[in-house]
Amino acid sequence: MVSVPLLALCFSVSLVGTVAGGGNITSWPSAVNVGALFTFDSTIGRAAKLAIELAVEDVNSSPSILAGTRLNLYAQDTYCSGFFGIIGSLQLIEKNMVAIIGPQSSGIAHVVSHVANELHVPLLSFAATDPALSSLEHSYFIRMTQSDYFQMNAIADLVGNYGWREVTAIFTDDDFGRGGIEALGDALAKRHTKISYKAAIPPNADESAIDDLLVRVNFMESRIYVVHVNPDSGLKVFSVAKYRGMMATGYVWITSDWLTSVLDSFGSPNPDTMDLIQGVIALRQHVPDSNVKQSFISRWSDIRRRGNATSSLNTYALYAYDSVWLVAHAIDQFLKGGQTFNFSDDPKLQDANGSSLHLTAIKHFKTGDNLLHELLLTKFTGLTGQVQFDSDGNLIHPAYDILNIGGTGFRRIGFWSNYSGLSVIAPESLYSKRPNTSDGSQQLYSVIWPGEAMTTPRGWVFPNNGKSLRIGVPYRTSFTEFVSKDNGPDNVKGYCIDVFKAAVNLLPYPVPLSFILFGNGSKNPSYDELVEKVHENYFDAAVGDISIVTNRTRIVDFTQPYAESGLVIVAPAKEQHSNAWAFLKPFNTKMWCATGACFLFVGLVVWILEHRQNEDFRGPPKQQIATIFWFSLSTMFFAHRETTVSTLGRFVLIVWMFVVLIINSSYTANLTSILTVQQLSSTIAGIDTLMSGSDPIGYQVGSFSKNYMIEELNIDESRLVALNDPDEYARALDLGPRGGGVAAIVDELPYVEVFLSDNCKYITVGQEFTKSGWGFAFPRDSPLALDLSTAILTLSENGDLQRIHDKWLTQSGCSSQDSDTDSNQLSFASFWGLFLICGLACLMALMIFFLKTLCQFHKFSTLVKLGCSESERSVKCTSCIKELLSFVDKKEEDVKKIMKSKSSEKQQNQQDSDGQIHVTSIDSKITPPHASLAPLLR
Repeated sequence: MVSVPLLALCFSVSLVGTVAGGGNITSWPSAVNVGALFTFDSTIGRAAKLAIELAVEDVNSSPSILAGTRLNLYAQDTYCSGFFGIIGSLQLIEKNMVAIIGPQSSGIAHVVSHVANELHVPLLSFAATDPALSSLEHSYFIRMTQSDYFQMNAIADLVGNYGWREVTAIFTDDDFGRGGIEALGDALAKRHTKISYKAAIPPNADESAIDDLLVRVNFMESRIYVVHVNPDSGLKVFSVAKYRGMMATGYVWITSDWLTSVLDSFGSPNPDTMDLIQGVIALRQHVPDSNVKQSFISRWSDIRRRGNATSSLNTYALYAYDSVWLVAHAIDQFLKGGQTFNFSDDPKLQDANGSSLHLTAIKHFKTGDNLLHELLLTKFTGLTGQVQFDSDGNLIHPAYDILNIGGTGFRRIGFWSNYSGLSVIAPESLYSKRPNTSDGSQQLYSVIWPGEAMTTPRGWVFPNNGKSLRIGVPYRTSFTEFVSKDNGPDNVKGYCIDVFKAAVNLLPYPVPLSFILFGNGSKNPSYDELVEKVHENYFDAAVGDISIVTNRTRIVDFTQPYAESGLVIVAPAKEQHSNAWAFLKPFNTKMWCATGACFLFVGLVVWILEHRQNEDFRGPPKQQIATIFWFSLSTMFFAHRETTVSTLGRFVLIVWMFVVLIINSSYTANLTSILTVQQLSSTIAGIDTLMSGSDPIGYQVGSFSKNYMIEELNIDESRLVALNDPDEYARALDLGPRGGGVAAIVDELPYVEVFLSDNCKYITVGQEFTKSGWGFAFPRDSPLALDLSTAILTLSENGDLQRIHDKWLTQSGCSSQDSDTDSNQLSFASFWGLFLICGLACLMALMIFFLKTLCQFHKFSTLVKLGCSESERSVKCTSCIKELLSFVDKKEEDVKKIMKSKSSEKQQNQQDSDGQIHVTSIDSKITPPHASLAPLLR
């Protein structure tokens, strides 16, 4: 873990006796030398020393491992020095060590790993947590604790859980500190968060150096501090922070597991120390509860009570204990496999003439790679839980306790694991379930923050340097209702300024402001350049009528839009007056044709259905044709005099009357609108007309509309004319494209509404062809942008935003409706459903009528033919169509009388006794087959 004491524990295994033969236990060595390399007088070293001694004692007393072979312990002190670490490791290796446990310091581990790689001696560290120490670079390095890679991901999840965007990293400037903070930066970046400032503390820095550093840190915006320092000097940071008032409300302190190692090593809490760290959140490597762990804790407490321990137990001591057992298990499997420990001289290590270093005493471990293989494959359950390595050489199931310091101790507010993220449930309970790291599943218990605050701190403040925020404001020369220069204390005024100040007043903290005009005052400035100044940190923010467009959002953050905006087209308007044919305008040509055809069709259908039963629909042909036209047209005004007697006729008429009602109502409403509402027209229909033409187009100076028309609409720049104020707008539109003016102006909707409020002879045409809004610009990841967005939403909800709008911007007194009169016409598409229903009703009625008539005609013709001669029948068959038409023309009442008479005559003929065929004359109303047909229509 820490780069503090260089605690390297080296287990040297040297053979006492000859090692030969395969897995025969009688050939095993009688003793194995075990060494430890670490800084004795350090927070981690004091606990690790006793843990290693107890582990060696337990291994030697266990009958289940090494079959009587003993471990002999050798220890070397590194004195927190890389130099002494190298010397100590060489002193152990010259005793033919087969494994080295240690060192505790990441910095010393880096250099000693090169020694281990060269001599093939496995190096096991229980406290070197630098993520840069990997088995890929140092193949003989084994990490017997969790890498800071996982710890920094836990801190990043913790930061993201509370919604903070920036943190300040305070760390020791060595391999341990730099490696951990680099991993933290990567983890935060994945969560769209960042380290805003890195405060590096030199190793062995005194309180004066730390004080200077924290003074600089306190000038920064971020109030989220992540402290990753050496456990032996880390409390100095909090002592200075307490003195500087940095442990008060609003601050957040998060530490890596160095702090819990210090507190665990104390045993009983020190009130003075606890007073320094109230409200701090600290991580501690998670060790699952077990019987063996509780038994070992009791054993340690007994030793401490007897005065034989200088430190209480911490998690690194537990990993040191398990490191000894890992070596013992690996040696046991190594020897059971019939392998032997072989050492040889390294020809590259030669003593120079007169040298007394005795480099030739350092041996090369020939079978070290085999023991390394056994170490990585070993699995067992130790004090820290399941000891097993993954494919990357890391211990499986990395997890941390999350603790909140308060009072005279700390309480656990949750856990973090690489499997399930943040949770209030112990990680070992979740390994059997499916992993769930979604935002909804991440939860912790409540935290008591510094200053005994219960509310989650915002995480940032304005820099404590006495400076106000530099707010860039566009120096407009037109449409000054939105923003303009003022002689008041703020130097600016306008709609946008009032909205910004109202939003700032809703913030729960003071914001010192200084408004600075941007532009020369002779013409509107470039808004893209203003936004660029914010990106370059020349301004802390930009306030004004700034459109939120794509190219600007790439370099700055915008607040929630406080006004809707979009590009529209303004063109000259020509008033349309009513004329003699205005009554035709409600319907277009297709609608008029369809309506007239449907009137005639319905009249014809009703005549067909009523002709045989209704005297109103009979008479001479001319009279009946007139009846059809009169009836169909009179239904429009519900003035028809003819009554319908047939069921089918009434059905058709009911449907048609409903259609007529809808058509009449729609026609009346639309005609009223056309005759009473002012109609304005323009030769420009919309943006497509401008794009396809070649006339000049006006735009406002400084607006993004110019770039939009060039880049998005591919309009040639030579067609664009810059206009600065409403007077120039009106003059250019009045002159027109042929008089040196423009055909239309493309501008944002808020400006157009102000322009039209005083100029009623111009209108907007077409629809808005962009959708955007106005917002305030801030540097990327600025927390103030988020808070102001919330304030703007509050202004919108409580109505203040609308009141500010009404104060500065007058409502338009002119119509800005679309000019195309055709849009007011009713088309056939609006009524084809009605016509379809009416047509289907007519067709259905006709179908039923003709089927009924054909059946009746068939019965009628059968009865008539029975009373005819063969020659008469032949003549009748040749004129079937004429007979049918004649039949349809008859009144149904007359046909029924004839059929009844004919049926009676048939029965009488069947009763004739002599069988003589008697031809009965048919009533004069029936035309004989051989006679001339009566007129089809009477």
